[in-house]
Amino acid sequence: MTANDPRITVGVDGSAGSAAAVRWAAELASRRHLQLKIVHGLQVAGLYYGGGMTGIGAATLFEAVQKDGERAIADARALAASIDEDLVIGTDLPNDPPVPMLIEESRHARMLVVGRTGTGGFTGMLVGGTAATVAAHAHCPVAVVRGRHDSTAVPGAGPVAVGIDGSPNSEQAIAVAFEEASLRGVPLVAVHAWNDIVYEDTRGTARILTQPESLEEGEDRLLTERLAGWPEKYPDVEIRRVLVRDRPRHALLRISEEAQLVVVGSRGRGGFTGMLLGSTSQALVQHAECPVLVVRPERKA
Repeated sequence: MTANDPRITVGVDGSAGSAAAVRWAAELASRRHLQLKIVHGLQVAGLYYGGGMTGIGAATLFEAVQKDGERAIADARALAASIDEDLVIGTDLPNDPPVPMLIEESRHARMLVVGRTGTGGFTGMLVGGTAATVAAHAHCPVAVVRGRHDSTAVPGAGPVAVGIDGSPNSEQAIAVAFEEASLRGVPLVAVHAWNDIVYEDTRGTARILTQPESLEEGEDRLLTERLAGWPEKYPDVEIRRVLVRDRPRHALLRISEEAQLVVVGSRGRGGFTGMLLGSTSQALVQHAECPVLVVRPERKA
């Protein structure tokens, strides 16, 4: 992962999911000697348009929202400092909606971290909402902290898993996954799932492929090709190959039960251009049993 600033940025809102994200991000920043930036979007526009609150001045409403935001920032900062008192922590409390604010922050971070649910500044932020939208458009990898998240970067606490499908998203996800496994000192589980049903046109007409043995050989070859060169670059990482005839989301959700992190691309092959987040990534950020790291292809200048 590369970025102009050596920092991890975490979005907060005062919820339990937000606290888990702060703890996860702070532990990661501490272990990797990175700075931590804590941000909270006030989203004050809703106070003036369709807020449904009458008889209370806009200034009073803004002051209340401001205080809530300041409290969320202060609580998050205290939590991060309790994990590492030497951690360099920055904060920001802009008067901006969460999604554009977080996407802009992603331009200057090595990783953006969000919790699985939220309230307050991230009103209505259910996984599949703000988190999924940010993951689909961010300029850096986005970690959605959910499921088991107390094992951040602890060797022996479970492997890193990566979904591989041969798409550009997948290629970048492989690079990030190897780096994460190496930094954490854990094995990498390379998962390639396939099935014998192919959709031939936009009407969804499907056919079942014959000779599944030969198809499996091709899928095994694809997995081998995608992993080529990485063992030489990361000789310290033990690689476990998983080739399974199943939907990718099902295979990765099962793997998430034992993994400490699952890495996926934002959209796989065959995805629709306008789709915010691929179905596999969407399923993982909604249902995985561990944190999920969503990676987009590097943008060319």
